[in-house]
Amino acid sequence: MNRDFVKALTEIEKDKGIPKEVLLEAIEAALVSSYKKKFNTAMNVRVDIDRKNGAMKVLARKMVVEDIIDERLEILFDEARKTHPEVELDEFIEIEVTPREFGRLAAQTAKAIVMQRIKEAERGIVYDAYVGKEEEVVTGKVQGLDSMNLYILLEGTEAVLPLNELLPKERYKLGDSVTAYISSVETSTKGTLIYLTRTHPGYLKKLFEKMIPEVQEGKVLIKSIAREAGQRSKVAVTSDSSEVDAVAACVGIKGQVIQSIMAELGGEKVDIIKWSEAPEEYIANSLAPASALEVKVFEDEEEDEPIARVIVPDHQLTLAIGIKGQNARLAAKLTGYKMDLYSEDQAYKQFNRPRTLQQ
Repeated sequence: MNRDFVKALTEIEKDKGIPKEVLLEAIEAALVSSYKKKFNTAMNVRVDIDRKNGAMKVLARKMVVEDIIDERLEILFDEARKTHPEVELDEFIEIEVTPREFGRLAAQTAKAIVMQRIKEAERGIVYDAYVGKEEEVVTGKVQGLDSMNLYILLEGTEAVLPLNELLPKERYKLGDSVTAYISSVETSTKGTLIYLTRTHPGYLKKLFEKMIPEVQEGKVLIKSIAREAGQRSKVAVTSDSSEVDAVAACVGIKGQVIQSIMAELGGEKVDIIKWSEAPEEYIANSLAPASALEVKVFEDEEEDEPIARVIVPDHQLTLAIGIKGQNARLAAKLTGYKMDLYSEDQAYKQFNRPRTLQQ
């Protein structure tokens, strides 16, 4: 190692932001380990690299004694006085023990340490750049794929999009552009791992924020989302302003806004639900397109969530439940209430509830 080596570390400090002193200390520590391994010694040594000219020395720390028991750790008084005239017995001195053949090993070790620290620094830069972007939407290109994942090239790094986080029937090939939601940013021995998804409810929320001005401006608030990706979602919205119709703003003129969002989701149906502070009204709204005749809320200590008993017209029970129970399941997830649905005829027979006049 020489002045050019020290100069190179100075350039790395400027370009990569890794302090030169941090690199030098890491190299010195690594060289100690390399020395002990190479020369099979338990000698107490340290490596010193001159900060100006790059000259390297291996220094052994030894106790000054009259009689040597372990020459790896001790040095005779008379011998010690040749290089350290003022030293006394039982004091410690450092003497140079740099082997001639140590130069090549030192150069290899230094190069490996510098490369390792550069990689670590780059990982840190990527992590810092993306950890603040969790729950954001990004766009990249497919640069690799296997049986489990798509590998998406983002600005400055690669992200992982598991195939089970794609919408049903979605297929991508190399070079395709993909828009997805950052679900998590993690660090590992392999570097920074950025995980993407297209199925998370947060992705739908971000689409609303991007494509609906009233949501972006805060005039319309998204209170809850229930999603079965690729099939159907329910989004509860409201507004603090009496002048803003939250549902209408999300649907758009002739349904253009919500149709654009559904197209981005591969045709996934999205129900816009009017949120209400009154649980009964909110639960009734959540079952759209079905209508509710009556909603009663109960607290059950044996259940983890409150229960709502909902009565619907006889001819709308199937509609309220939905295909394979999907409509009722999403409504329950949206509102946080377990729902027991009854047709009016069932309610009359089980609870002796009077029929409505319409019936």
